[in-house]
Amino acid sequence: MATVEMTFTPLPAHVRTARLVATAVARRSGVPEALLDEVRLAVGEACSRAVEVHQEHCPGEPVRVALTGAGERFEVVVTNTAAAGDDGMAWPPQPATGPDGRDRAALPAQLGLAVIAGLADDVQVSRNGNGLSIRMSWPSGTHAG
Repeated sequence: MATVEMTFTPLPAHVRTARLVATAVARRSGVPEALLDEVRLAVGEACSRAVEVHQEHCPGEPVRVALTGAGERFEVVVTNTAAAGDDGMAWPPQPATGPDGRDRAALPAQLGLAVIAGLADDVQVSRNGNGLSIRMSWPSGTHAG
């Protein structure tokens, strides 16, 4: 299966659509039914984080999602292009403090990455220019569809 790419305006309402598309592409790629909820939840969490960062730093830039079901893996890459710091998206999660040295409520961001890591078979977070990409993958079957 070829890669399905989508971009969406960083609004929370669009996260649901991203989850639905990811679940449909995962199913078509042969991801076992037992893992589809994990795909849906992990993609939702990654997209929610990207929307949050975009709304704060670059509300005019779209969030990007690429879904690839090839061979024995189904892979999702959620990319934000926010020209900001890590915003709690460092991997492994790092404590986040503001300029005054106080905690910036880092727990939700760290918790989000921990949730993604617990749901996806493999997770990689990498810097991409000004933003970050979260690459998640799950085992899939190879079948004609």
